[in-house]
Amino acid sequence: MQRLLLPPLKALLGSPGARLLVPRATPGAQCGCSCGIRRPLRPGQYSTVTEVALQSGKGSVSLPSKAAERVVGQWLLVCSGTVAGAVILGGVTRLTESGLSMVDWHLIKEMKPPTSQEEWEAEFSKYQQFPEFKILNHDMTLAEFKFIWYMEYSHRMWGRIVGLVYILPAAYFWRKRWLSSGMKVRVLALCGLVCFQGLLGWYMVKSGLEEKPDSHDIPRVSQYRLAAHLGSALVLYCASLWTSLSLLLPQHKLPETCQLLWLRRFAGGTAGAFVAGLDAGLVYNSFPKMGESWIPEDLFTFSPVLRNVFENPTMVQFDHRVLGIASVTAITALYFLSRRIPLPRRTKMAAVTLLALAYTQVVLGISTLLMYVPTPLAATHQSGSLALLSGALWLMNELRRIPK
Repeated sequence: MQRLLLPPLKALLGSPGARLLVPRATPGAQCGCSCGIRRPLRPGQYSTVTEVALQSGKGSVSLPSKAAERVVGQWLLVCSGTVAGAVILGGVTRLTESGLSMVDWHLIKEMKPPTSQEEWEAEFSKYQQFPEFKILNHDMTLAEFKFIWYMEYSHRMWGRIVGLVYILPAAYFWRKRWLSSGMKVRVLALCGLVCFQGLLGWYMVKSGLEEKPDSHDIPRVSQYRLAAHLGSALVLYCASLWTSLSLLLPQHKLPETCQLLWLRRFAGGTAGAFVAGLDAGLVYNSFPKMGESWIPEDLFTFSPVLRNVFENPTMVQFDHRVLGIASVTAITALYFLSRRIPLPRRTKMAAVTLLALAYTQVVLGISTLLMYVPTPLAATHQSGSLALLSGALWLMNELRRIPK
């Protein structure tokens, strides 16, 4: 964090305050004589993008300079990295079936883990009162409970770190007036989404702790709440990464063409298809067929038909396969289309990276399926989904930064 923030801060704070008022040395600003006296300049003609509040008489900075924008961009890049870590850790927590091990939620109190044998036994006793222990883990030992408890504890503590990484620097930048009016709205939305994400996580966990007397199924959280929890995390990640790239990457200099416009639209559609296929269940451990057929017979088992899309594991996996194949096909077509258009080097690199990530993700997904979902490979596959989404965002940002 210090390596990212200190150099631009020193460049910003170490410069003399008088430089903010030094006008640009434009040819038209000279009076034409040898005395070198400049004509009065129009408002906004200063050596930085900073607007100085001259009327207040205090010289307070109201908009960010280029150096401040770079600091904010680096901060948001770090924020997106912490969100990515939370998504990956949450996936591992779900794969190890650890998410229901902590049966209550306290913002401050639960930050201190059990330390003595008595405290651990009390925590284990609380867990034994809920359906997951009674139905699934009735023979679990205290040592096994400690493992799943620490998995969930790590996920929750990481979530608190994410909140601090967003909120504390945001307050500092706001006080220093390094945020423009538009950026203030965006930062407020991001911080609000972080808080909402924490509450949504506990709302999801509660669905797996509820007693269901008429059901003997394995206790699990609601798939709707899980999708909402993951979806909001991805929205937070995408918004943070997109804003960071927009602040850090310089704009390209390339004329608009019909081919470039079509490529930009095609890239947007490809990313949308990929996001729709992020989550799925695993039922048939075979590929390319599902069992003995291309289209399984139990796709529409539930009634009404619409329930199958959200609750039928076979339909969910079938949708995931179709969307995955469609996404990699679209990304491949996007890559070959990009080769026919003169693009900046960085944009071409983004297209190649996206293609490599797509095929890597396909290999990981098929391997995970055929090997009956081993936890390390499944976690890598989930991480690959986030990497592929990042590559799609990078390419879309590069295409957007080509002037229209």
